[in-house]
Amino acid sequence: MYSLLNIFSVATMLPILGLMFGTVEKVSTTTPPVNTGKLVDFFGYAKDMAYYSIQKNIDEHGSVKVLAVLCAVTAVAFLLRNIFRYLGGYLLVNYRVGITKDLRTAMYNKFLKLPVSFFTEKRKGDMMSRISNDIGGVEGGIMGSLVDVINAPFMIISSLITLFILSPKLTLFSLLVFPIMGWLISWVGKSLKRQATAAQEELANLFSLVDETLKSSKVIKIFNADKILKNRFNTTTDNWQKYAIGMSRRREMASPMSEFLGSVTILIITWFAGVQILEEQSMEPETFLVFIAMFFQILEPAKKLSNAVSSIQGGMASLERVSEVLDYDLKVEEIENPVAITDLEDKIEFKNIGFFYDKDHTILKNFSITIPKGKTVALVGQSGSGKTTIANLLARFYDVSEGEILIDGENIKNLKLKDYRHLLGMVTQESVLFNDSVFNNILMGKPDATEAEVIAASNIANAHQFIERLPEKYFSNIGDDGNKLSGGQKQRVSIARAVLKNPPIMILDEATSSLDTESERFVQDALEKMMENRTSLVIAHRLSTIQKADWIVVMERGLIVEQGTHQELFDKNGTYRKLVDLQNFD
Repeated sequence: MYSLLNIFSVATMLPILGLMFGTVEKVSTTTPPVNTGKLVDFFGYAKDMAYYSIQKNIDEHGSVKVLAVLCAVTAVAFLLRNIFRYLGGYLLVNYRVGITKDLRTAMYNKFLKLPVSFFTEKRKGDMMSRISNDIGGVEGGIMGSLVDVINAPFMIISSLITLFILSPKLTLFSLLVFPIMGWLISWVGKSLKRQATAAQEELANLFSLVDETLKSSKVIKIFNADKILKNRFNTTTDNWQKYAIGMSRRREMASPMSEFLGSVTILIITWFAGVQILEEQSMEPETFLVFIAMFFQILEPAKKLSNAVSSIQGGMASLERVSEVLDYDLKVEEIENPVAITDLEDKIEFKNIGFFYDKDHTILKNFSITIPKGKTVALVGQSGSGKTTIANLLARFYDVSEGEILIDGENIKNLKLKDYRHLLGMVTQESVLFNDSVFNNILMGKPDATEAEVIAASNIANAHQFIERLPEKYFSNIGDDGNKLSGGQKQRVSIARAVLKNPPIMILDEATSSLDTESERFVQDALEKMMENRTSLVIAHRLSTIQKADWIVVMERGLIVEQGTHQELFDKNGTYRKLVDLQNFD
């Protein structure tokens, strides 16, 4: 409607100018124009009908009154044009903001689905940059240009049709410059995309650096590393500045370039029309003035379209970075019709497990053990022997490269992932807590649990007493990563969370290795309570914590070198005995 009224509001100027210049020829008011019904003759008929009506009103009411009415009609057309322009923008805002919200939601949901391996390859700062700056770039660059991309071509086409009706010869002549303009705008747009990609990547580096700085403030201060980090930050911001300036300069070039080309076109058209008016006398002056006004109606959307194309090219760089995450292949995913599972009935089996990132980097080879229901199996060995990899494979953070892991005889790849993960609890060396209350952190294990159940789980985890001493007890905020709590307290909250979930299978990955002796005693006691009558896989650095395990597996460089009970392995006087003696010596 805006586009149509744009043309109509300018077209209504033609009879006004004709009246003012006295060039409106008198037409017969005795017989109205006849419509032939042919599409070709329609515009001529519409023009004749308009002049017939104007002449009839001039005869009845006089030229001045008719001029006043025409001016009022034109004013109403301009008013309606701008109302529809506002409504178009107003309604498109819903799409612009809605699509931005949907993109952010889609990316966050993808973060929740992505395998652990993705986050070991990518930096958190880069992901933060993609969900904030890159989606912001899509909104500003692509969504912000939606109005112009939809409106401008329609404006240009409808204006060109009107120009052809006014003067086909002049219109064809004026179109000579458009291919040149299109090529130049395309060239600016392509260079913009390159600059935008580089700028967004540098911004991601900057986010990563800020994230590391905020997390490592103690290390930075103790090693006086502020100068090193300052230099890194300055290098990143200098690079970003260079790309951002280049991008902005090219973007700024698009508008003046199209304006200059438009001005040259207007001057050439004026010369060509001047020849027709002054020498050939084949055009009326008011037709030329309306033609020029209409041609300016093309220049404005053409300029907007060129700016929109430039903005979209910049936004496309951001969209590609967003799409890279949204289209990332989930390496751990369900089969088409997964098997439902509700409990562990018999045993867990690892059958000839192999795992490697590539053929030259083998982590595990020919690993086979069985964990009967209700039993505790411990994995021991030096760092890098593959213990944590076993835990990650059982949790299905990664999929095995060779062999299979079976739950009650069913390959875990065939199980419904959500059901399977419901069977698992995990306590790791680093307690992962959220910036929330103690209560909500524990509640994550079972969102519909009552307060009494949360307190019961805390008692089992030896956490209730210290929680009761906190300022707001269970509803005290524990800060970022739980930093308001000590290491032992954080670990006990993690255990309480696992206890509340009450899973049949428990994975403990060096849950006490980073604790002091007193905290370790509390945590170890909590772990033993939690593991009663539960199937457990325990990875231990301190061998004193796994002496009560039903079966101990000793690993070295991804292979099993010994297995048995604590006493059997100790009496064997092999690798396990050496590890025990080393720790006792320490």
